[in-house]
Amino acid sequence: MTPAISVILPVRDGGDWLREAVDSVRAQSFGDFELLLIDDGSTDDAIARLPPDARLRVLANPGRGLVAALNHGMAQAQGAFLARMDADDRCRPQRFERQLALLAARPEVAICGVQVELLQPDGGPPPPGGLAYRQWLNALCEPADIARELFIEAPLPHPGWLIRRTAWTRVGPYRDGPWPEDYDWLLRAHLAGLTMAKPADGVLLDWREHPQRLTRRDPRCARANLIAVKAPALAVVLGGREVLLWGATKTGGRLHDALTAQGVRIRAFVDLDPRKRAGRKRDLPVLAPEAAAAHADAAILVTVSQGAKKPAIRTQLAALGRREGIDWWFAT
Repeated sequence: MTPAISVILPVRDGGDWLREAVDSVRAQSFGDFELLLIDDGSTDDAIARLPPDARLRVLANPGRGLVAALNHGMAQAQGAFLARMDADDRCRPQRFERQLALLAARPEVAICGVQVELLQPDGGPPPPGGLAYRQWLNALCEPADIARELFIEAPLPHPGWLIRRTAWTRVGPYRDGPWPEDYDWLLRAHLAGLTMAKPADGVLLDWREHPQRLTRRDPRCARANLIAVKAPALAVVLGGREVLLWGATKTGGRLHDALTAQGVRIRAFVDLDPRKRAGRKRDLPVLAPEAAAAHADAAILVTVSQGAKKPAIRTQLAALGRREGIDWWFAT
């Protein structure tokens, strides 16, 4: 019989963590799934050591890379829902049950994520930066919140996705580019009008932090490449409007270059620092925040990444009559 969920789990040399990841899927309270393990050229015996399970299928993807492995798994999947899982993470037992319940109750939602806990190598709590990142991720559960902050970075951790097959068909396969394939896919889904949400009633995925994690060592996840993948999507959302870049920072300069390459006209930078306002950036003026009021027709993209400064920026832009997600966005 056709399973309700197909779980796509690519692996190359999964080691001891693979058994833990697979066992966490096998222990789900919702058991109508198939688990597709895509072996991308493993040289260890982690797959051979897994216990037998009729729901488990091993597919060969001999060293062709993560994107090819993901697309191969998706192509072989039979379920009406497609779930992602990674070989070094761990599902909580009610993950699929709660995600399916959300999708059943809210038919307008096409992509369901999860709240996460960050597993540290030493078993301790995350460092301050990790705590702030976890707090940001777990606060974004409603579609409007996710859409509002989508241009900062991916708000739905990839190994926690559960998506309708119709969403996958509409967006298409992952693209193999110089950027994270999951963030690229979410941006394309957003432009296609698809809605994203998460259950807000607790953690459903333990996301393992370790030095070998792809987001730590893969150059595709570098900030410059995140800017490269979001710039085309931002150009579509901007709809031809000119832009003020709020933050005469290095990131602001990179975003200027990426947007200009997409045909977006940058009118000026905005910055609090009077020393920056004394000069120019990318041969454009650097304005004081209050001067932005004279540019009401321009969209604003904020490139200040420090979380502590974001509430004050929101207050300033609200005082200017700007609406977040309509007139302005955080872009880093």
